[in-house]
Amino acid sequence: MSPNVRGCYALVLSAALVGGLSAQAPVRPGPATSPQDPPTFRVQIDAVTMDVIVRDDQGRFIADLKKDDFEVYEDGVKQEIASMTMSHGGRVTNLLEAPPPAPPEGVILPPMRRMNPTSGRIFLFFVDDLHMQFQSTPRVRDLFQRISRTLIHEGDLFAVVSSGPSSIALDLTYDKRRMDEAIKKMTGAGMKPSEIIEGPSGRGGPSELRYRAHTAFATMSEALTNLEKVHDRRKALVWVSEGYDFNPFQNSRLGFGGPGSPFLQNEGARLQNQDNEMNRGDQLNDPQRQSETFSDAELATELGEITRAANRANATIYAIDPRGLVAGGDIGEEVDPREWSEHIRKTQDTMRVLAEETGGIAVVNQNDFDKALKRIDAESSDYYVLGYYSSNPDPTVRRRRIELRTPKQRSNLTYRTEYVLKPPPRPGSTAKP
Repeated sequence: MSPNVRGCYALVLSAALVGGLSAQAPVRPGPATSPQDPPTFRVQIDAVTMDVIVRDDQGRFIADLKKDDFEVYEDGVKQEIASMTMSHGGRVTNLLEAPPPAPPEGVILPPMRRMNPTSGRIFLFFVDDLHMQFQSTPRVRDLFQRISRTLIHEGDLFAVVSSGPSSIALDLTYDKRRMDEAIKKMTGAGMKPSEIIEGPSGRGGPSELRYRAHTAFATMSEALTNLEKVHDRRKALVWVSEGYDFNPFQNSRLGFGGPGSPFLQNEGARLQNQDNEMNRGDQLNDPQRQSETFSDAELATELGEITRAANRANATIYAIDPRGLVAGGDIGEEVDPREWSEHIRKTQDTMRVLAEETGGIAVVNQNDFDKALKRIDAESSDYYVLGYYSSNPDPTVRRRRIELRTPKQRSNLTYRTEYVLKPPPRPGSTAKP
């Protein structure tokens, strides 16, 4: 197991020990049974949790809502809200706890008061150094210095993990000095366009590039799986990367165009026009191009798996592209401007998907990081977490649509609109549920 993955495993363990968070979902209380009753077998149902941000017309957080101010519908069926917490200014108030198991008959217990930690904010920072150019290193370090100053406050729990050679695996901590140590290690190790073009390509696109993307996705998949165990908290995942593209610079890689490609080197300007039609036919019939036809669909599928895992974990992804406002390509790299623009568009779109599908924001093609960090700070400080037990017992209906209504016609609601059940384990699988 890699150090990064081990670090992800330790994230939730640290949260449970340091933050005092529950690692188990509440269960429905069942009727007490007498010795003469036949045994009954119950299935534990994890509570579905969703975080909600409610603001008025002036953008101010509304902090006086109660259970009756919300109505939750799953696939059009109204659900009963079983738990409700509110974080205001980073401090958590338990407005409605899920009912505890019924005590044995005849036993009178004093009322229990649930203790809340002073902070309900949990941040996981993902430094995807496998998808950051080396020349972006100063911008990345500057970004995280801003994060340390403006986003992380006293009492916040945070962790940092990287995907590649920066080898960062910082467990959840309150100590901001640990962030300074992690910043010094951050170094971009992404592939240059020339390395992608000249490197080997397998079925579906550049082999090394796809391997790096799978490594990044696997690292975050492990982290999100473990974050599912932390309940009643809004978990913010700040994903810093230059984005993903399984099929970049295809014409240049296959020799069908672009500066420096074999095709344009071997064809004179005089013959270029008459050979364009032949070139077009060669492109359509090229076996490698045909094998890469579905690479974009494969990337969309993997992004979908990540966002579904984030929604199950009630984690909001804030995607930040450290490149900022992107103009032209590197003057030291001979890349077709059209292919460069298409590559930038695809990578930025993948960051937008990660954020928008989980209720977060994507900070792409802009240089005002401070404004974005202030928004992330506000959304991570002021929110409600509602929990309910789904009334739909059919496990084959995996995708569930969520609709939130407010009888008092409160405006500006921000919440996730769906979640997807985990697929059942494959026959013969030894994985734990």
